Amino acid sequence: MDDSYRKQKVKEWYHEYSDDIYRFILYLTGDNEQAKDLMHDTFLKAYQHASSFQGKTSVKNWLYRIARNVTFDYMRKMKPIKYMLNSFAIFPSNDKCPAQISQLGENEEQLYKSIKKLKSHYQEVIILRKIKELSVQETAEILNWSESKVKTTLHRALQSLKEEMKKEGYTHDAI
Repeated sequence: MDDSYRKQKVKEWYHEYSDDIYRFILYLTGDNEQAKDLMHDTFLKAYQHASSFQGKTSVKNWLYRIARNVTFDYMRKMKPIKYMLNSFAIFPSNDKCPAQISQLGENEEQLYKSIKKLKSHYQEVIILRKIKELSVQETAEILNWSESKVKTTLHRALQSLKEEMKKEGYTHDAI
């Protein structure tokens, strides 16, 4: 794949998927500015490795997998205490991005705060399956899990989420 073709493909991917990738990273990090940086790092890696993309999965799933790896690499490099503090703050930035999250009602805000208190693999599966509305197969590809593991983990994650929300005094039955 020559350089100009690779630039064009990544540019197309960026226009089509950057908002989704940004929101996915934002859900994982809870930090608007860091999510922007990690989203750009994701597309930089995609550019660097575009020639190795073999089409065994969709471009979208390939980008989600890169975003997941970039985000977790970042989190591993953070000092543990900073990571713990960030993991319990849903959106520490005062910026109101993305727009739909800034307009969430009290119930939805509580839901996101409760999700952030779950184990990271529970957060991921809930975000991908219930928030991003990806299929079981797409989620399995992104997380590099079997489809049965996605289903089992999602079930356990939702149970854990219900328990967390009950602890916080949230009694909504919609979960």
